[in-house]
Amino acid sequence: MSNILKGLNEEQKLATMHIDDALLILAGAGSGKTKTLTTRLAYLIDEIGILPQSTLTLTFTNKAAAEMRYRALNLIKNKNSAPPLLCTFHKFGLLFLKFHINKINRDSNFILIDTDDKKKIIKNMNSNLSTHLLSSEISKFKNNIISPIQAKEASKDLIYKEIIKIYEQYNAYLITNNMLDFDDLLLITYQILDSNPLLCSEISKKYNYIMVDEYQDTNELQYKLLQKLCKEHNNICVVGDDDQSIYGWRGANINNILDFAKQFHNAKTIRLEKNYRSTTQILDAANSLINFNTNRLGKNLISMIGDGKDIEIIKSIDERNEALAIAKKIKNLINNGAKLEDIAILFRLNALSRSLEDGLRKENIPYKIIGTVRFYERAEIKDILSYFRLIVNIEDNFSFMRIINRPKRGIGKVTQDKLENFVNQNKLSIYTAIKQHKDEIGISKKHLDTIEGIFDIINELKEILEDSTMGFLEAFKNKIDILDTFNNTDEIDRKANIDEFYGFFRDYILQHPTASLEDFLNDVALSSDGDDDIENAVSCMSVHSSKGLEFKYLFVTGLEEGFFPIISDTTDIEEERRLGYVAFTRAKSELYLSFTKSRFYKGKRTQLRKSRFLSEAGLFNEIPQVDNSLFNRYDLVSHKVFGIGRIIDINKSGPDIKLKINFGGITREILSSFVSKV
Repeated sequence: MSNILKGLNEEQKLATMHIDDALLILAGAGSGKTKTLTTRLAYLIDEIGILPQSTLTLTFTNKAAAEMRYRALNLIKNKNSAPPLLCTFHKFGLLFLKFHINKINRDSNFILIDTDDKKKIIKNMNSNLSTHLLSSEISKFKNNIISPIQAKEASKDLIYKEIIKIYEQYNAYLITNNMLDFDDLLLITYQILDSNPLLCSEISKKYNYIMVDEYQDTNELQYKLLQKLCKEHNNICVVGDDDQSIYGWRGANINNILDFAKQFHNAKTIRLEKNYRSTTQILDAANSLINFNTNRLGKNLISMIGDGKDIEIIKSIDERNEALAIAKKIKNLINNGAKLEDIAILFRLNALSRSLEDGLRKENIPYKIIGTVRFYERAEIKDILSYFRLIVNIEDNFSFMRIINRPKRGIGKVTQDKLENFVNQNKLSIYTAIKQHKDEIGISKKHLDTIEGIFDIINELKEILEDSTMGFLEAFKNKIDILDTFNNTDEIDRKANIDEFYGFFRDYILQHPTASLEDFLNDVALSSDGDDDIENAVSCMSVHSSKGLEFKYLFVTGLEEGFFPIISDTTDIEEERRLGYVAFTRAKSELYLSFTKSRFYKGKRTQLRKSRFLSEAGLFNEIPQVDNSLFNRYDLVSHKVFGIGRIIDINKSGPDIKLKINFGGITREILSSFVSKV
């Protein structure tokens, strides 16, 4: 037997040694999926003789990609050729477009914008709708491969038409300014492959063995892109867990993993059910909970660790007492030798974090709220990045308008509007306008001189960069005082952030000596929320943010009906239950589940019932019983929003009844607790 297979269990070995045709590795939480995936990659290269450059391994976050790359390269003995490509979906799109975006007459020197940039562009389009809604809906269109023209044809109401109008304007703005957003990295890659069959075949032959991590999180666009990459072969291996599919709200399609065997012929499924993370007590509760779901492939996690401490239930009068109880338990854990970074508190709703913070502060426990403003989205860091983008592309109007008064230069809004209007009407870059048409713009000589001075600095820094990257950084720090943009009240924090950024830039250059400033900017733009390390603090985060993490001591709060699970007309109770499953399986040794009798939420004190998930997990002997006789097919029922409707079908969903109701020709699925008989 090959040495590379040592340490693998039988199922992991089977998955590793599967060579040709489609393979679904159904990997439960803590079952060693990363080990299996990286070992399989090494096995293909070292034992079978597949060229490393013929493989492509895709995942979702930079952190996951870096971890897999590190593990794989340590396993692979064949170091004689180029390393395998192991990256995020979006990094693959970026690399592809650098070579092939010219196929749609776009310049490869495009600017990759992040979410913050995207929202700023949309905000300037003067819509009455919220920027967040518009940004989200535009993403949904792109990830479902719907163009503005196609969206127009399906427009329904005034709000929908307004969204499509902004989508059209936003797309036109990106094209005019040679910009791409994250969604474009995959959408345009797919469109180029779809419209160029020969290129599609060439790329498919190049990457003859494809592996995908976290397959349950893929959306429609990612699935269609994978189909293109598999055009010339069927060698796709995906790793995922349908029980951890929790991103339906942002486009992930659980059917991609559920229907894998139908979508890729000759597909084989191997289940990894041996768990190396959690105790038997924790897994028994998680298995019991998820078994209430019906839309799943099915598996049962078995603990390789064995028995541990029983799960502890924390019952409190209200959220204040809950926070104090949790803080005191954490204090005891710390006093008994627990490390801060081994402890986490999870909540279904971010609003629940406020009272928890109060409790932790009262006990002087260091904590960090995960999911707040990302480092690269802080104003002072965005300013530096905008300067860097201008140095890469001096005709980047978007970046220039951000830094025109950063640091303060006395150029007011009237002057800025005149400048923007002139370049937009004449379809010019600001740089070209200032160099060739400055007398036509209609702004004062003083301001023209100031703007010319900015471009002189940019060109000077560009020349220094060509000679020395480290010299460029020192010159940049001397010439651009970003701190002068802000008030003095938060100067210490902003200075610390700026210093940290400069330190990171130095490290990046030392680790990537051949990288360009453009490479650095692209890597920063592709960074994600999950890339930050957690040290010397208790972690507080939403259940969504916790996916992929594990903690020795875990507290799950807010386990009440309406809070976890959330109950509404649009609730997918099976996805809520999958969230519960994800939350439970983050715990390694000790799991604490907390509920309260009441909460103060959105200005109102609410009396609550404990979550059904506690009983479904086998922790209370009181699973809510649903009386099927309450509703029958063809009964008339009343809903507070949709009015009178007739039941046309009845389905059990765990302990609930899901009713399919015809409301005047529109069929909706509603939980039975939200309607009453007429």
